[in-house]
Amino acid sequence: MCESHKPLLTSFYTALHRISFTSTVAVLVFTSIHNFGHYEFQLEEEEEEEEEEEDDKFDIHVSVKDPEKIGEIHDSCFTTLSMFRNKTFTVRRRFSDFLGLYEKLSEKHGPNGFIVPPPPEKSILGMTKVKVGKEDSSSTDFVERRRGALERYLQRVVNHPSLLQDPDVREFLEREELPRAVSTQALSGAGFLKMLNRATDAVSKMTIKMNESDVWFEEKLQEVESADQQFRKLHALVETLVVHRKELSLNTASFAKSAAMLGSAEDNTALSRALSQLAEDQAENDTFCFAELIADYIRLLGAVRGSFDHRMKAWQRWQDAQTMLQKKRETEAKLLWANKPDKLQLAKEEIAEWEAKVTQYERDFERVSATVRKEVIHFEKQKAKNFKRQIINYLESLLQSQQQLIKYWEAFLPEAKAIA
Repeated sequence: MCESHKPLLTSFYTALHRISFTSTVAVLVFTSIHNFGHYEFQLEEEEEEEEEEEDDKFDIHVSVKDPEKIGEIHDSCFTTLSMFRNKTFTVRRRFSDFLGLYEKLSEKHGPNGFIVPPPPEKSILGMTKVKVGKEDSSSTDFVERRRGALERYLQRVVNHPSLLQDPDVREFLEREELPRAVSTQALSGAGFLKMLNRATDAVSKMTIKMNESDVWFEEKLQEVESADQQFRKLHALVETLVVHRKELSLNTASFAKSAAMLGSAEDNTALSRALSQLAEDQAENDTFCFAELIADYIRLLGAVRGSFDHRMKAWQRWQDAQTMLQKKRETEAKLLWANKPDKLQLAKEEIAEWEAKVTQYERDFERVSATVRKEVIHFEKQKAKNFKRQIINYLESLLQSQQQLIKYWEAFLPEAKAIA
């Protein structure tokens, strides 16, 4: 765990332990109110709250809105950056376009050691419910989660200095119509994991075991693998918490309704509606402050592992070239021993060719290593910043919910005491 996380998380866990009982009591009056979200995609100038390194400053804000059942998203953008042709523009994108953009960026920038943010995976079950028009709570929740995940995915892409300069990114943001993305089936939920596993297996099957000369990379890879396991466990627990809160709110709402009918106390339905809305807001905070953020970082940690894999592949290519150069030199020695001058010239040319390749591949490995190091350091800084912001927002929402809850009960208490 990053050292910068520990003080904040320790205080956070202590606070959660102290308020766990009152929070549980509060959710007894929670009920679920579901509205379909809408997607729109906006690109605006945004003021940075904190000073960062000069090359990491990009005043761009992305929002995704207006989801449609046909799979399109309405995107309206505003920016003052000179790289864009217009200040304002509106485009429509399908979900497959997001996957297609990721594939292009991965192919071009992944081998160079860049951490390419992954989009949310395809969900066959979720999309089936939306397409058939089954507007229940699960389909509504799926639409909103996907909207938020796509928005965060695009925000991470445009915040990346190198990815923002990519022509495919600018085309995605500005071009009116895009060619239909194909071959995105591999990015389904299961397919995405299989793709990552295949890449990891390919690295593990390398003919030469990498002798890591830099302990920093070895330690960071272990940290990434450990964090991935912990995030997955935490995500499962948070999802369970969300389900528990919703079930508790629904059961309590049913109890309150029955008690109201039994006592003919329908005059207090306004209190019930207010508490229900408060509960729904808190349930959404549980989902989007933690469950979705953790899901994002599970995907991002896969991308981080991918950058380490590309570094290992670059090292393997360098080693393979050295092995081939050694073979060429042995061939030259045999030709000299056999006194075959007619083939010596070709052997010398091949040796020169492979010497150049060895030099180039060594430079490539060093360049990829430097990029991976820079990317991982930036990733850790952003992770600490994001979790700090989300934890503070979550604590503030809990405090606000408790204060609002007290106001509702204080308003109801005189009425309860006045009952004859």
